[in-house]
Amino acid sequence: METLKFKTTINCGGCISTVTPTLNKIAGTDNWNVDINSVDKILTIHTNQITPKQIQEAVQSLGFQISQL
Repeated sequence: METLKFKTTINCGGCISTVTPTLNKIAGTDNWNVDINSVDKILTIHTNQITPKQIQEAVQSLGFQISQL
């Protein structure tokens, strides 16, 4: 399983609530998390099925900025 990390603007519980349905759908319920306590608000995804581009497009479509680390 590959681990992908992204710097994001997902910075609070409300933001996590916004991205949860989409990330659960594309990555799986237990395959992602966001460290909102980190300065860079790191989104970590464990996957073998989706590309970094797919993740970035999904998160950007919800109004957040994201860049792969």
